[in-house]
Amino acid sequence: MGTPNSSLAGVSIERIARHADPRGSFREIWRASWYAGVDPAWTGQPEAAFTQANVSLSAVGVLRGLHLHRRQLDHWVILEGRVVVALVDVRPMLAGAERPLVETHELDADHRIAIPAGVAHGFLALEPLTLLYVVTNEYDGTDELGFAWDDPLAAVPWPAAPGTPDGAPILSERDRSNPSLAELLARLRG
Repeated sequence: MGTPNSSLAGVSIERIARHADPRGSFREIWRASWYAGVDPAWTGQPEAAFTQANVSLSAVGVLRGLHLHRRQLDHWVILEGRVVVALVDVRPMLAGAERPLVETHELDADHRIAIPAGVAHGFLALEPLTLLYVVTNEYDGTDELGFAWDDPLAAVPWPAAPGTPDGAPILSERDRSNPSLAELLARLRG
C-alpha cells in the first residue's frame, strides 16, 4: 500500500521503514526532528512538545470518532492492522466557511500520520488494529470534543464495517451520543 498525500494544512502521512531480519523487526515510530519548527497553531499550545503516549486496540468493525481537539496535535502510528482514517478539517468553518474539508485514507501497518488541532479524526478498523498515538496535551477531559461519525454536514464516505451483520460500525456510547457538527460548532463559537 502506498503513502497517500493530504491537502489539509498540518496533516502529514508517511510510511515508516521496517528493518527486518530472521530475529524480528525494528521500526522508528517517532523522532523529535520530525516536528522541529512545527507551527504552534497545529498543536493548540505555545510550543510543540509531546507529553503523553497511548495504545489503542480495536477489533474489526470498530469505529472511533469523530473526535476533535483544540489544544492537541496527534501523532498516530499504525503498528498492526489496516484502517480507514477520516479527517474532517473544521478550521475553515470556524472562520466562516459553510462546509468542512474532508479526506479519508486507507492505511496499514507502518504508516504514521500527524493530525493538527482543529482537524477532527476517526477511524474504522478493517482488520484487528493496534494504534499508537503520541499527543501534545495530557488527557484531562476538557479538550475531548466530538461530533457524530455519520454527520451529513461532514459526509465522511465511510465504507461498510467489516465483520458486522449489517455493515454498521461498532461504536462506544460516547461516539453514539456525540452531537451534530453544527451543534458542536455553535458551542465552540459561543
